[in-house]
Amino acid sequence: MAKNKTTETAIHPMDFINAVKDETKRKDSFSLIELIKEQTGFEPKLWGPSIVGFGSYHYKYESGHEGDSPLVAFSPRASAITLYLSGHFEKRDEFLEKLGKHKTDKGCIYIKNLDSINIVILQKMIINHIKHIREMYPDKSETINIK
Repeated sequence: MAKNKTTETAIHPMDFINAVKDETKRKDSFSLIELIKEQTGFEPKLWGPSIVGFGSYHYKYESGHEGDSPLVAFSPRASAITLYLSGHFEKRDEFLEKLGKHKTDKGCIYIKNLDSINIVILQKMIINHIKHIREMYPDKSETINIK
């Protein structure tokens, strides 16, 4: 079975964010770190070379493929900031209508900057995403107090 490419690394996520060339993406990334950290209580960790993740969960598919993934994550990509949220959480479509300027693809939401979205809606999306992941992959080892 193939090994997961995106795993938690020892690289400090602030070092990665500080290297982001686009000033707006860099500032927005620091703001996202604070927002998600405050909301979840988890410290950011770098997953793979470019994903900032918070918390983790263990998944196992019916195919037998399994691994670990960040509970909530984002990445400041060249074209947009990618938010990694499930494609199936409660009220997802309703929240997307109210989020602001974005694009989607499966479990990814792409935004240009934080000024173009409704932060309160994003926070609600994160809450519902976490609830959905916890229902699908219950993991008693990590406690989360969603704010």
